Amino acid sequence: MKDILRPFILFLAVLMVVIALIFWPQEQVAGQYDDFAKCLSSKGAVMYGAYWCPHCQNEKKAFGDSFRLINYVECTEETSKCLAEKINGYPIWIFPDGKRLEGEQGLKKLSEKSGCPLNN
Repeated sequence: MKDILRPFILFLAVLMVVIALIFWPQEQVAGQYDDFAKCLSSKGAVMYGAYWCPHCQNEKKAFGDSFRLINYVECTEETSKCLAEKINGYPIWIFPDGKRLEGEQGLKKLSEKSGCPLNN
């Protein structure tokens, strides 16, 4: 009986370690463009996009990990917000002063249009 329990106990121990590693809180790593993304967000800039849009994906990838700091509206999930802003293509950046930047912008152009410094 002991010979049967030993592999089972070993399996449970390994399983518990794997589960602990998966759910262990991980430290947030600063992204390369955190300050730039924070500046855009503090100015009230909002990016409207859709998960299936390749230009939206390019814009997100340009920010890397720093995109988590961007005010982003996923139009496939928040349809009413996108309809209210008359979003008819993706991506669109909207600023509180009414400025709209339509299409893929890239970080340099966003920096120029927003006044947020792009420190990389």
